[in-house]
Amino acid sequence: MEQLLAEIRSCKVCANCLPYPPKPIVQAGKSARIVIIGQAPGLKVQNSGVPWDDQSGDELRRWLGVTKEQFYDENLFALIPMGFCYPGKGTSGDLPPRFECAPLWHQRLLSSMDENKLIILIGKYSQDYYLKNTDKQSLTETVRTYHTYLPTYLPLVHPSPRNRIWQKKNPWFENEVVTFLQQLVKQIT
Repeated sequence: MEQLLAEIRSCKVCANCLPYPPKPIVQAGKSARIVIIGQAPGLKVQNSGVPWDDQSGDELRRWLGVTKEQFYDENLFALIPMGFCYPGKGTSGDLPPRFECAPLWHQRLLSSMDENKLIILIGKYSQDYYLKNTDKQSLTETVRTYHTYLPTYLPLVHPSPRNRIWQKKNPWFENEVVTFLQQLVKQIT
């Protein structure tokens, strides 16, 4: 695992497409029980080098019902983005994750983990990649029917502050999905 993480952290495959020098952000341990597959690091995370080190991470930890110490324990959580480096700014937020990372690294990472019990798919990019043709017509419907993808996957919306409007329009998410997620995480960890 250490050698694989070193390879990932030294990756420069898409260097000429990034706004800053490559700085792949990942956390994984051989015995990680829960894998969280997100989008790509934002600029704050790119600068700190710590996955989910922002407001989205605070909200995600609240959804999971875990402390920072638990969240950053590589034996509990693997934090794997679809794109490992900050992709740059777009017209309405960050650009999509680079497409090279997931096919290059994900399978190797996942097959290196012996204790994986659950893969949480955050946002449309990871859900499109992992759920292929089984996801629904919208992110909302995919998340609403989360039971369909268990026991392997649990799809979630992104915990970004930009999605607070979505959360207010969909109170079932907090009442049902977050409650279920916290119970599941407690059982697994």
